Amino acid sequence: MSRLLSVSARVGQWPGPRLVKVAGLDEFASGHFPIERMVLDTRSKSSPLACNDALRALPWAGFLTDDIGAEPGAATLSILGPSDAVRHGDVLEILPNGNEIALRYRRGETGNVLFATERCNSYCLMCSQPPREVDDGWRAEHLMHLADLVDKDEAELAISGGEPTLLGDGLVDLVRHCARSLPRTHIHILSNGRLLAVKKTAQRFTGTHSSLSWGVPLYGDTYDLHDYVVQSRGAFDETIRGLYALYAAKQRIELRVVLVRPTVERLRELARYIYHNLPFAEHIALMGIEPIGFAKGHRDALWIDPADAAPVLSDVVAWLAARGMTVSLYNLPLCALPATLWPFAKRSISTWKQTHLTACEHCAIKDRCGGFFRWTTPAWTTRALRPFAEDPSCKSH
Repeated sequence: MSRLLSVSARVGQWPGPRLVKVAGLDEFASGHFPIERMVLDTRSKSSPLACNDALRALPWAGFLTDDIGAEPGAATLSILGPSDAVRHGDVLEILPNGNEIALRYRRGETGNVLFATERCNSYCLMCSQPPREVDDGWRAEHLMHLADLVDKDEAELAISGGEPTLLGDGLVDLVRHCARSLPRTHIHILSNGRLLAVKKTAQRFTGTHSSLSWGVPLYGDTYDLHDYVVQSRGAFDETIRGLYALYAAKQRIELRVVLVRPTVERLRELARYIYHNLPFAEHIALMGIEPIGFAKGHRDALWIDPADAAPVLSDVVAWLAARGMTVSLYNLPLCALPATLWPFAKRSISTWKQTHLTACEHCAIKDRCGGFFRWTTPAWTTRALRPFAEDPSCKSH
């Protein structure tokens, strides 16, 4: 079962908010992380370190224990609930006065994100993280401290928000810091692109990290459609200029198209626009809607059953693929798609967000299917939902 972003805990004697890495034998032996920034896991013989008095005497940030009183005079935390909610390698943020700890990095799970800001200069109808105008310029330095505790072999991290470019210099500094701390980790920035052509912002990222890409949304081939979806006049022009600025700065670009109803109705035209005007995009992601945040208040305007969108998706995917463009389908269950689209469908929903519905329990292709968001309700469920008794792609003998 996927883990959530926070877990209930008892916290004792922590001097202030801390980012710490959960350590077992491997984390200690790697030498990648300072002792002072790790909590030693002493739960139920979970590590040989727990029984070694000399190692326990090292200056750990604290101890993860089954008993909050087991380490007199030391900072401790004890997880309430399933013990595997927190595992070796995870990064926790400990708030001394609370009864929860936040999981800021989860080893072995997809969708780990460096959350850059709550602010945004768009107001998208289906925004899953509604923006707030807050002073969070401190986040850049905070995320640098978090990046230092991420596993050095982590394949990919996203930087998201809000709109990350609103961090200004802080975002550039964060990417450069990731290049030093996580040189082998791919960094994927999710941005609306609107500020990237301003003051040569895009060019500032040239050479910052050896593996950096941008995911930029485009919701229509005309300014009025895109501006309507993002609820901001002039956004289409700014985004297009931003995309060309990224191209000029030799940045890798993914175009992200959320499949809301008005966008699906002009998806063929959008595909042609991308092919003729943005051929430098290395990947096009056609994405099912996430039914949370602002989307819940705009369901009637936005929702289209993936089964109803399947014909246009088939046309668009075939048309783009035939022209050498790489295209994927995200956030869509396989039962809502024709089998010809299955090779393009990815298990894209972040592990902590993903689930399968009751009807999926005995489906033969469950392990191949991306499933659903945890907050999917019947109003957001495809009418094509059904379990497969056997994998249709397997030939019978």
